[in-house]
Amino acid sequence: MTSFVLIPGAGGQAWYWHRVTPLLQAAGHDVVAVDLPGDDEKAGWQEYADTAVAAADVRRDQEVVVVGQSMGGFTAPLVATRLAAARIVLLNAMIPEPGETGGDWWTRTGQGEAQRERDRREGRDPDAGFDPRVVFFHDVPAEVTEAGLAGGREQSGTPFGQPWPLPRWPAIPTRVLAGRDDRLFPPEFQGRVARERLGLEVELLPGGHLLALSRPEELAAALTR
Repeated sequence: MTSFVLIPGAGGQAWYWHRVTPLLQAAGHDVVAVDLPGDDEKAGWQEYADTAVAAADVRRDQEVVVVGQSMGGFTAPLVATRLAAARIVLLNAMIPEPGETGGDWWTRTGQGEAQRERDRREGRDPDAGFDPRVVFFHDVPAEVTEAGLAGGREQSGTPFGQPWPLPRWPAIPTRVLAGRDDRLFPPEFQGRVARERLGLEVELLPGGHLLALSRPEELAAALTR
């Protein structure tokens, strides 16, 4: 069996994984959903990695798979390197280059125009203000959406000003999972970035940016394939 270490995106809440965790456990796997200090202005990439490694407490007789969602794509390879993981899984994730800050990633990858083009194509106003219900929760069940919005916490800007510290992507097998309906990181955008930066193709799954909340069964099946 496998020890899954699940790294959340912005805000850093382990709650994001609460619908997937029991499915992986029911399949016989160990799961650690990490709660990161996302709202701590003193914490950056190193502190996020330290927190995840300390929380993992993985069994040495099991292979370790580190999963990073969205902003967690910056943290997952740091954790995977330190845990000697067997695999990294990126889920609608930011894929950094050495020395790139979390803030620079958006413009260097062309995320903004990719999102605008997807909005135009699907009939949304690309100049509308940010609405998490439209961008993130559009395919999440209503009760989960309300819980997520009520319990969300702010993401500090600290890591967005810090360079990603690894000299290269680690030599660990990596998979890239992308939601077909992701409105923040459209799948065609994710595919281009994954090819350019990792030489990998994305594996498409049904659902939007918050797949662990909207499509937990499909995601759990993909993670255990």
